[in-house]
Parts: sequence; C-alpha cells; structure tokens
Amino acid sequence: MNPTGIIPEKKTIWQVIAASSVGTLIEWYDFYIFGSLTPIIAAQFFPKTNPTAALLSTLATFAAGFIVRPFGALVFGRLGDLVGRKYTFLLTLIIMGGSTFAIGLIPGYASIGFAAPLLILLLRLLQGLALGGEYGGAATYVAEHAPPGKRGYFTSWIQTTATLGLLLSLGIILVTRKSLDAQQDISIAKFEDWGWRIPFLVSILLVGVSVYIRMKMKESPLFARLKSEGKVSSNPLKESFTKKANLKMVLLALFGAVMGQGVVWYTGQFYAQTFLENICKADFGQSRTILIWAIVFATPLFIVFGSWSDRVGRKWIMMAGLALAAITYRPIYQQMISVADTGSVPVQESLTRMERKLTPAAGKEYGLLTMTTTRHFDNGIIEKQVVKDTLFDNGKSALKPEKKLSKTLSPPKYWQMVLLIFIQIVYVTMVYGPIAAFLVEMFPTKIRYTSMSLPYHIGNGVFGGLTPFIALLLTTVYTNDLLVGLWYPVIVAATCLVIGTLYISNKIDRNVND
Repeated sequence: MNPTGIIPEKKTIWQVIAASSVGTLIEWYDFYIFGSLTPIIAAQFFPKTNPTAALLSTLATFAAGFIVRPFGALVFGRLGDLVGRKYTFLLTLIIMGGSTFAIGLIPGYASIGFAAPLLILLLRLLQGLALGGEYGGAATYVAEHAPPGKRGYFTSWIQTTATLGLLLSLGIILVTRKSLDAQQDISIAKFEDWGWRIPFLVSILLVGVSVYIRMKMKESPLFARLKSEGKVSSNPLKESFTKKANLKMVLLALFGAVMGQGVVWYTGQFYAQTFLENICKADFGQSRTILIWAIVFATPLFIVFGSWSDRVGRKWIMMAGLALAAITYRPIYQQMISVADTGSVPVQESLTRMERKLTPAAGKEYGLLTMTTTRHFDNGIIEKQVVKDTLFDNGKSALKPEKKLSKTLSPPKYWQMVLLIFIQIVYVTMVYGPIAAFLVEMFPTKIRYTSMSLPYHIGNGVFGGLTPFIALLLTTVYTNDLLVGLWYPVIVAATCLVIGTLYISNKIDRNVND
C-alpha cells in the first residue's frame, strides 16, 4: 500500500515483514540473553555468600527491564505517532544494541563491588525502555502494510520473533560454551568466568546488520497518508488515555487479553527453564536443548493460529489458550518433577564414582577442594553432585561448602520433558499468535502506536515479566509445595479469561485504515 491507499504487492509485504522481523528478533535476543544466563550473572554481579538471594536479585534486575517497558511504550509510542514508525523503532534498536554490548563489558562484583549490579540495573532499564517502543512499532508497521483479511496471518510472523529471539540466545550460549574447550569441566570454568560475555558482545554485529536493513525501509503507508493530509495527532497521549472510549479499549485490551497472554508466554518459556534447572535439577546443556527443541516444534503454530484468526476471529483462540494454561499448568509441572525424580529409584552402585581434587592457590595457605560424585540410576538418569570448599593447610574448611547438583536425563525422559515444554509453548502460540492483529484493530491509525503499546507492555512487562521472579519467590516462602509458584500465572490467566470472555467482541478484521 502507498499513501493513496493502494494495496501493496505480495513482494512488498514480505519485504516489510523481513525487515521488521530481523530487527525485532535481534532486540528480543538482546533482551533475553540476560534471562538465559541468570544463574551465571547472579554469581558474577552479586555477593556469593547467599546464592538464593543472588539469584533472586538477578531475577529482580531481569524483571526491572520489564517494569519500565510501559514507560518505553509511552515515550516511543508518542514519538512513533508524531514522527513516524520507521525512525522510532530504528532508534529503539540502537539503544537496545548499545545496552546489551555494554553489559558484556562491565567488570564483576569481585572487581568493582556494588557498582557492578547498579550498572547492570541501569542497562537493563535502558533495554526495557527500548523494547517498550519496539514491538508496537513493528506490529503496527506490518499491519498497516497488510491487505484486509490477512492481518492475522502477516502480523503472526512478527509474533514469532520473540520466541525466535529466545531460541537464538539459547543457541549462541550453547555454541559459545561448547567451543571454548573440548574438555567439559574446563569449558564450564571458562564460560562461567568470562565466556558468558561473548553472547552479549557479538550482539553488536547483529544490531549493525539490522540497522542497515531498517535504514532502507520506507515509512508506513497509512501514517504517510495521515501526515500528507495533516491528520497526525498533535497529542497522542492525551487522545489515547483521556478520551473515555479509547481508554476503555486500552483497559479491555490489558485485562481481557494481554495480561493473561503475558503470564502464559513467560511461564511456558522462562519459568519452565528456571523450573527445569532449580527444581528438576536438569543439566545446564539439557535444560536449554529441551527448550530449543520445544520452541522449534511449536514456532510454526504462531502462523497457524494467526492465520486461523483471520477466519474465525481472534477472541476464542486466545481464550482457549488461557483456559488450557489455567487448567493444566499444575499437572504438567507435576509430571516434570516425576520425569526427573530419582528419590525412590535404585542406584547402580557399581557405576558410582567419587573424585577428589585439591587445587592449590599460588602463594596462599589454602586451596580449592572439589569433590565430584556421579551416580547412575536404574531409570537412566545420571546424577552429578559437585561440592567445592576452601581448605587450609591444616585441613580446616574456611567457608560453607558450595554444592551443585545436576541430572542428565536418559533419552526417553529427555523427550518426555521436551513434550511437556512443547505443550506449554502451544498455549503461547494460541494466545500470542493472533494478538498483534487484535491490538492493531482496536485503535485508530493516528494514535495506534501509543494506544496498543501501553497495554501490551504492561501485560507482558509487568504481569508477564514478573512471573519467574514471583514464582521463585513463592517457592522460597512456601518450601513444602514445589508447585506453589504456578498459582500466580494460573490466577492471572483465569482472571483474564473471565474478563475477556465476557467483554471482548469477536469482530474479524476490523478496518485499520481510519
């Protein structure tokens, strides 16, 4: 389409999708690389005296990036409705890329003390602001190029970028870790010491390519037409949130759809990973490849449900995803615990191995004692426990030993776990695939960037982004219930389901040309 309202050729819309998607994917990669490395970042940037507190602090820092996303939506949404879609989300890409690159350069807590977590927090806030302005621009840009009757299908390609950004972050982390050294124990040491910085640093190359692509993009045709006719909003914030009719749509979008979509998204792809590592004690590499396989298998369903929503409407697909999540989360996670359980499983004593290694510290009166115990269970799980302690020459321990337990699942159990994560990501595709078209169709062109960005980023940034933190926090308070963390996403999804079912209409393909 051009400013005169002519529908674009098929080649043009695919160029628009490609240019928008590449940049958005990189921004999601930059944002989620932090979450994918949470345990390592906790050890690098926070005191090691209390690992649980360090992990919670890191998750809180991770969540801070989500909390400021609504502010980014207001700042960049207003800019997008005043200046244009193209240059606004070009700016957000540059801010995101620069912040991610800088995280890879910051010295750890051991070098600069509390300045390290403060700098990390500042950069996470910048990332959150940038992402707050990215999604609304990309979704609006694609929707305003898409022909009527196809908006769900074409915008669903943008919907894949968040999950693919997570997939890219997991893939680069694994490749980096494997390529550092052929010997696993040395590789882990190198990766946790300094190798984790590589995924942050290489992002600047990806951002450079994305900026180049976006520089060649043209402005949205609908916005260009508004601008040429002098109908651009003079105050998008005022029009979006002080007019009763539009404010009602903003609130309905938030509490009837996006709030639930946010918790489903972050439960299925982030809390699932945290649960695999902290509760199921899955091996670092396996926990990530399990998620990778589930994402690969489920990602095409974003397109399926987005396209289907063009024919049957957006509402009931999203409501079905919320209902399934609320009903089945606890049974699914209980099954995840059962798959990784070794509590009552016999141990193959003949295969049990214990290793003791003392590494002297040069010029010091103490050394690092590492004791590794490997157990093979009858159900095929291999359990590895590593205990590290600082030992003086007189044989006395200086600190409380650091213990780390991990389990390597057998192939059948590994694929059972992939299936359980896959089911959760299917729910993600149901609620997320149609939602871009749903939001775009709720608001008029001249205030669309602002109006749709705010509920989206409150729902995803606040309700969704806080899911891993709140869920983990609940498990530290109610220690007897390993599934207590799931009550948060279940209650939010169920509340959203009720509001959405009662008050959201199922209009199909509302005109976006106004």
